[in-house]
Order: sequence, then structure tokens, then C-alpha cells
Amino acid sequence: MDFLASIDPIILGSLGLVLVVVLIMLGIPIALSIFAVGFFGQAIFFDLERAAGQLYHAFAGKGMDLLLGSIPLFVFMGQLISKSRIGQDLYDCVYRWTGHMPGGIAITGVVSGAGFGAVTGVSGAAVATMATITMPEMERYRYDLRLGAGAIASSSALAILIPPSLLMILYGIATDSSIGDLFIAGIFPAILLTISYALYIVVVAKISPERAPRGPSFSWEERFKSLVGLLPIVVIFTLLMGGIYSGAFTPSEAAGVGSVVVLLYLMVTRRLTLRTLFEATTDSIRLTAMVFLIFVSVTLLSSFLVLTGVLDAFISLASDTDVPAIFIILFFVLLYLILGMILDGIGMMLLTLPVTFPIVMALGYDPIWFGIIVTILVEVGLVTPPVGLNCYILRQVYPKVSLKDIFIGVIPFFLITMIWVFVFVFFPESITWVLGR
Repeated sequence: MDFLASIDPIILGSLGLVLVVVLIMLGIPIALSIFAVGFFGQAIFFDLERAAGQLYHAFAGKGMDLLLGSIPLFVFMGQLISKSRIGQDLYDCVYRWTGHMPGGIAITGVVSGAGFGAVTGVSGAAVATMATITMPEMERYRYDLRLGAGAIASSSALAILIPPSLLMILYGIATDSSIGDLFIAGIFPAILLTISYALYIVVVAKISPERAPRGPSFSWEERFKSLVGLLPIVVIFTLLMGGIYSGAFTPSEAAGVGSVVVLLYLMVTRRLTLRTLFEATTDSIRLTAMVFLIFVSVTLLSSFLVLTGVLDAFISLASDTDVPAIFIILFFVLLYLILGMILDGIGMMLLTLPVTFPIVMALGYDPIWFGIIVTILVEVGLVTPPVGLNCYILRQVYPKVSLKDIFIGVIPFFLITMIWVFVFVFFPESITWVLGR
């Protein structure tokens, strides 16, 4: 202990960061890895009493954060929606409008996945729902299942980019950024990515019709009748975004309003059962507890890095170097791509923000712009091996397609996403223009 205390603080802090990564790679849960380094690092740097005091303040500080209170409510709302037939209604509506197009069933899955994300904010729920509905239909029409699986896994990841996004809420809390601005700024990139995915499918269907044949055609009367299925999505999304953007209620209040509206809708349509309510509640508790523990752990780690001077050293290094700022941003893009292959999205973002965010701010970039970039890169991590959570969920839901085929299927969509990432990186105003910046 005395030997460790004698080490230069900056070296000690750097060793702490390395140790976090090592512990995670050894299979220790990310929250416990971060907590161990943050707590015991401060115990070494100061003493055990001071570390215990920091632990108390971390719990008390986050426990009193009103914005953090929006997380269980947004998660609860998303869980209720994912366990109801709202996803099926949305798919049926989009299917009647786009199913007859070249690659129409895959396009339906892409658009439905993005739309479902607009009211759940959780990618896992979107891919599980859309895969269950869409993949059997693609098999029936003899689709290339690689193409279909890649489309569903990739488009469902858009759920974390379309408000109300759990990841954006976490980013806003962690960086003290406007959650409302993050929600607004995420809409345009999500639309661009959705359209790009759909256009790619059309091109594939035109070149190789046997890979993505047309679905059935419906009458105009059937199409317009199906629009009723869009009403829950439109009402919930408009209520949340309109209320936040107009200032009628805060993001925390929006979470409560959204949960009540969804509950009332499920009760009126007789889709709410005790089992649905129980499962949605327990799943929400699990996810909220995990997020809260990570937040507390990251708070401890952040204070440890500040005390050791590591953050100031990194910021000074980035600010004083002759390397152009854009190269530092590109390095961060590469860093997030690599970390996305080994860490889950929430853990990766919260672990890195204490280091990357201050540097990006010191370079003069917009916090909302960086939030969208990070969110998209976390989205990419959901479909890249070996973690690729969306791919594993799709494989579990629809075991007829192999994990290898799913990962191969997402490659074109990964490349499309990365093209847009570079556009957003080199032209930040392509994201911030909607905020008048």
C-alpha cells in the first residue's frame, strides 16, 4: 500500500484506467470493475475513510438527481410497449404501404424497427419484436436471410438514436447536457440512416430480385385503414417530444406522462394483463438497478481520475498538441468502435465519457453533436462481433439463421452507418443545424 501511495498520481490514475479494462476483459461485471478501481483507488490515494465518504456522496448525489428518476419510467414505458401488440400493429401498417416494393418486406422491417424505437428507446426490445414478426415472413417469401437478418439487427439499433432514447438520457445526465436538445438532434440522423438502409435494400432487390422479392400488394382502402395502427406511436411520440420541446414538462415529467398514457391505452384496448405488468415492472427494476450502479461507480472513478490529475493531463495533452483536433476526434471514433466489440453500450459510454467528454469540450466541439456521435457509435457496437448484442438476440428469437450469417448480413449496414458517421464528424453542422447552431 505504501509503495502504491508513493507512485506519481498521474501514473496511478493511468494504471487505474488500464486495470478497469483488464478486469472487464477477465469477465468481471463492468459496474463492479469500475467500482473497485474508483473506490480502492481513492483509498490508496487518500485513505479508506475518505473513500467511504466519496462513496456516500456518490450514492446520495445520484440518488437525489431528478433526471435519473426518468430512467425507470422511460424503461417501464418501453417494456410495456414491447410486451403489447403495438409493434405488430405498426408492422401491419407499414407492410401494407411498402410490402409490394422491391425488397418490401425487409424495408418494412427497417421502417418498423425505427418506428418501434421511437416509443421504446431500447434496442433489445426492438430487435426481439421485429425479428419475431418479420423473419418468418421473409422466410415464407424466400428472402436471403443474411440480408433480412442484417436489416433487422441494424435498423433495430436505431432505437437508441430515436427519442426517447435511454442512452441519450444517460449521456445528458453524465455530461450535464440538455436531454431535450439531444432528443431533437437525434431525429434527423435517424431518418437519414433509415432511408439509407431502405435504399440499399431496394438496390439489392433491383440487382438480385431473388434475394429480396416483392411482397403482396394491398388496396388503397386497406392501406388507409391500417393507419389506425400508427396512432399509438404517433400520439406517444408527439406527446413526449411536443411536451419537452414546448417546455410543457421536463424529461422526467415526460417519462411519467408517457408511462401513464401507455398504461391507459393498454387498459382501454384490453391488452394489459397482470403478467404483462409484472414482467414489465421486474425488467424495468433490473435494468434501472444496473444503470444506477454503473452511474455510482463511474462517479467514484471520475473523482479518482480528477484527484490523480489524469483528466487534466489528458486535456492539456490534447489542447497543447500540434495534432489537428479532427484527428483526435477520429481517434475517439476508432476507440469507440474497438470498445464496442468488447463492452455493452451503456457501460462503454459511461466508462469513457469522464475522459473523452472534457477533451472534446476543450477542443471546442458542441456537446450535443458529440452525444449524437457517441450514440451512433454505441449503435454500431450493438451489431459488431464478438459482443453484437442485437445479433445474439435475433439469433435467440429466430434460430433458423446462424450467428455467422447475421454478422455477415450486418456488414453493408455497418458500412453505410460509418459513411454517415464520417459525414457527421467532418460536418458537425449536419447535426446541430436543427438546434440553430
